[in-house]
Amino acid sequence: MTQDIRLGADIGGTFTDIALDVRGTLFSTKVLTNYSAPEQAILDGIEIVCRDAGIAPKDIAIVIHGTTLATNALIERRGARTALVTTEGFRDVIEMRTENRFEQYDLSLVLPTLLIPREDRFPVKGRIDAQGRELQPLDEAALEALADVIAERGFGAVAIGFIHSYMNPAHEERAREILSRKLSIPISISSEVSPQMREFERFNTVCANAYVRPQMADYLSRLQVRLKEMGAGCPVFMIHSGGGLISVETASEFPVRLVESGPAGGAIFAADIARRFGLDRVVSYDMGGTTAKICLIEDYQPHTARTFEVARTYRFCKGSGMPISIPVIEMIEIGAGGGSIAWVDAMGRIQAGPESAASEPGPACYQRGGTRPAITDADLVLGKLDPDNFAGGKIKLSVENAVAAIGRDVGEKLRLAPQAAAFGIVEVVDENMANAARVHAVENGKNISDNIMIAFGGAAPLHAARLCEKLNVDQCLIPQGAGVGSAIGFLKAPFGYEALATKIIGLSEFDVCAINTMLDDLKTTAEGFVRAGTDGEILREVTAFMRYAGQGWEIPVPLPDREFTTADRGMIEEAFKTRYAQFFGRAVEGPEIQFVTWSVKAQDVRPEGETFSLETEGSPGDVPSTRTVFDPAFGAEMKTAIVPRHTLQPGARVAGPAVIAERETSTVVTSPFDAVIQADGTILLVRKGR
Repeated sequence: MTQDIRLGADIGGTFTDIALDVRGTLFSTKVLTNYSAPEQAILDGIEIVCRDAGIAPKDIAIVIHGTTLATNALIERRGARTALVTTEGFRDVIEMRTENRFEQYDLSLVLPTLLIPREDRFPVKGRIDAQGRELQPLDEAALEALADVIAERGFGAVAIGFIHSYMNPAHEERAREILSRKLSIPISISSEVSPQMREFERFNTVCANAYVRPQMADYLSRLQVRLKEMGAGCPVFMIHSGGGLISVETASEFPVRLVESGPAGGAIFAADIARRFGLDRVVSYDMGGTTAKICLIEDYQPHTARTFEVARTYRFCKGSGMPISIPVIEMIEIGAGGGSIAWVDAMGRIQAGPESAASEPGPACYQRGGTRPAITDADLVLGKLDPDNFAGGKIKLSVENAVAAIGRDVGEKLRLAPQAAAFGIVEVVDENMANAARVHAVENGKNISDNIMIAFGGAAPLHAARLCEKLNVDQCLIPQGAGVGSAIGFLKAPFGYEALATKIIGLSEFDVCAINTMLDDLKTTAEGFVRAGTDGEILREVTAFMRYAGQGWEIPVPLPDREFTTADRGMIEEAFKTRYAQFFGRAVEGPEIQFVTWSVKAQDVRPEGETFSLETEGSPGDVPSTRTVFDPAFGAEMKTAIVPRHTLQPGARVAGPAVIAERETSTVVTSPFDAVIQADGTILLVRKGR
C-alpha cells in the first residue's frame, strides 16, 4: 500500500488538529472544533493543508483519525438509550460497583451517574460457571418476549453481559441472535467487547460500547461520505486507545476502543521523539484546549494498562469514575486545558476546570461570546501570547475581554488586580499538573525528576518550563509541530490490535496444548485486524497477566512468542518472580502461581527514523524584538525576547526569559532556562548551570 501522502486528523475539545505528511514534508493547521458537525472541521482543515502543500484531496493516500467524541458522549451522557440484558441475579452489578470507597471520609460521596438506569436493565435466566460449563440453559422464550419490550420502548442500542461469558460466550451469542431477529438496532456482547473476568468492569465496558455505538457509527459513516464528496476517496483508519490503527468498520462496531484515542496519538508522538534522541526515560506532557495528559515512557514505549476510568467525579481518585476494560496507553488526565474555566470556590481559593469553554463560545479573549475567564485569558494577560498572531493570526485575541473577565470573576472576589489574578490562575493550573505528574509517577514506582519532559499540544509549550521548575526536571523537549502533536503521532502509529482472553489456571497445572491453542486463536484474531490495513511484516508480543493464588490483581509478564512446551514451566516461573520483584521488591516463596489473562498484541513493522544526539550548549543568536512578559521567578513583568521559531537554526541558543513563537503555539522560556535548537529543529529547554 503506497502511503507517501498521509493525513492525521485529531478532533479535540477545542481545536481540531490536521497534519499532512507529503513525502516527508509536514503541513499542519488548527481549526476550531465544530460541535454540531464534527466532520466539518476536518474538511476545513484538509482544504487548508492541501492548499498549503499544493495538492488536491484526491492525492491523499490514507486518513488516520482520532477523536474525543466517544469520550465526550460518555462524560456528558449524550449517547443512545441503551438496554442491558444480563444474567438473573446480576441486574445491579453496575450500580453496586465494588466495595472500594475512594473517599472514605466524605459523607456526601458522589458516584458517577449510571449510563443505564435500573428500569432499563433486564435479567434473564441462564447460567455459565467459572469453568465455562452450562449450569442452567438460557431462557430463550424470555428473550423472545424481551425483544418486543425493547422495540416498544424505543431503545437505540442493546448491551448483553452474562456472568462468566469470557469463558464461554455461547449464551451471549445466542441471545444476540434471538434479539436481532426482531430488532434493527446495534447489539454489543461483552465476550467480544471485553473478554476478561471481573463482571463490574466488563459490564460497564459493554454498556459504554453500546451507549456510544449508534452515534459513532453515524458520525464515521457521515465522515467517509463527505470525504469522498470532496475528492478524498482514500481509506480511513482510526487510532484506538492502545495506540494502534484499526479499520472504520471495526471502530464502528467497537467504538469504546476509541475512548482516549487522541491522547494515545500524543503518547506515540512523544515515544517517537524519545527514540529519535535515544532517551529511555521521558514523561510526555500534552496540554490542549480542554485537558492536560501526563504519560510515562520507558525504553521508547508508553506505559500501558488493561483498564482505565472515564469521568472521575473526584480528581485523581481511582475508583471515582466509570471503569472501561480495554487495552489503553496509561496516562493521568486532568481538566486543565487552555479553555478550562477559572473560578473562586467557597473558601476563596482559585480553581481551574474541569469545566471548559471549549470552542463554543471559547475563552473570553476569543470574542466569540464567551464571558468567563479561561487559562488562555490568563496566559494572554501575562503576555505569553501575541493577540495578533494566535493560531497563525486566524483568531484575534482581545486583551480587554480577558482582563474584564478575570477581573470580574476572580480579581474582584479576591481583591486582586487582573494581572495578579491571572498569575494566580496559571500557578494553580501548573501546580495541579505538577501534582498529577507526581501522583502518576509514584503510582508507577518512579521518580518524576529522573525523566526528561517532552511537551506538546497547543498550550503545553506555554507552561512546560514552569512545570519543569516545580518538578525539578532539568530538560524539556518541544518538538517541531508540537501544536498538533497528537495528529502527527497518528501518522507514526502502527496498524495494531491487542486480543485478550481470560483463562485462570495454576502454573502447576500448565496445560501446554490448551495454552498453545488459545494463543493461536488470539494471534489469529489480532493479526486479522492488522491485516485490514497492511500486508507488511507483523510483530507480535505475548503477555501473561499472573498472580499468586489468593491475590486480587495480577502483573504483566512478557513471554516469548513461540509454541510452549512442558519444559517452559521453570522459565515462566522465573520470569514471573523477576517481574514481581520489580514491582514489589522481592518475590514470595510458597504460594501457587496462577495465570489469569493472556494477551497477544500484533502490529506492523515501521522503519526507524533518523537519530540525533542532544546538544546542550549552542551559541547565542540575535534577538529580533522584545515585549514585557510576566516572569514567575521575579513576580513581575520582565523585558522578554520574542523570537520566531522558523528563524532559529540548529545550534542557536536563546537565553531565558524568552518566547519562541510559531503558528500553532508558543514556547515560554522562563528565566531559569535557556533554549537550544537541535539538529532536527526541536527546542531543548535546559536549566541554566546544569
